[in-house]
Amino acid sequence: MFDWIVSLIDKAGYAGIALLMLLENVFPPIPSELIMPLAGFSAARGTLSFAGVVLSGTIGSLAGAYLWFLVGRWIGPRRLKRFAARHGRWLTLHPDEVDQARAFFSRHQATALFMGRLIPAIRSLISVPAGVNCVPIPIFLVWSSLGTALWTLLLAGAGYLLESQYEQVSEWLNPVSNIVVAMLAAWYVYRVVRFKASGAS
Repeated sequence: MFDWIVSLIDKAGYAGIALLMLLENVFPPIPSELIMPLAGFSAARGTLSFAGVVLSGTIGSLAGAYLWFLVGRWIGPRRLKRFAARHGRWLTLHPDEVDQARAFFSRHQATALFMGRLIPAIRSLISVPAGVNCVPIPIFLVWSSLGTALWTLLLAGAGYLLESQYEQVSEWLNPVSNIVVAMLAAWYVYRVVRFKASGAS
């Protein structure tokens, strides 16, 4: 996969970066922690402009996030409530909790969208509840764009500064991603157990 990422950026330039960042949101095993530092390294070599790297990475990543947002919109609160009524234990959600989650998200949607785009493993997931909770499209695009632009800027900037050692960025961030995934898994197991316990009482 690494050779394919390198080859695509070398051959397709900005379009390749945008495509890779779109796929990274849809297919998580393609890591932005490698794509953008590599693109930043290309900018340091003078093959691409740094501004163009950040812009193309942001556009591609935002396009991927918007796809998940549309998935969330398609699910919607009504469909989610029906699904929770039938499969609540595995969803770890009661139908009445859907409205509570919507109320919470509506109060903190800007913070959730901005910060969510900066956290590994959460970056793609945050778009789905935004869609489910019917966040207005302009609000979704503004706050997701700001968070995405900052994320791509930081990664590309690290690659630009580290140059040929750009892969270190991925090595530094991989443990963070693993910790976040482990925490999500632990939280899910806790919710399933708690859901079963509450259902038995």
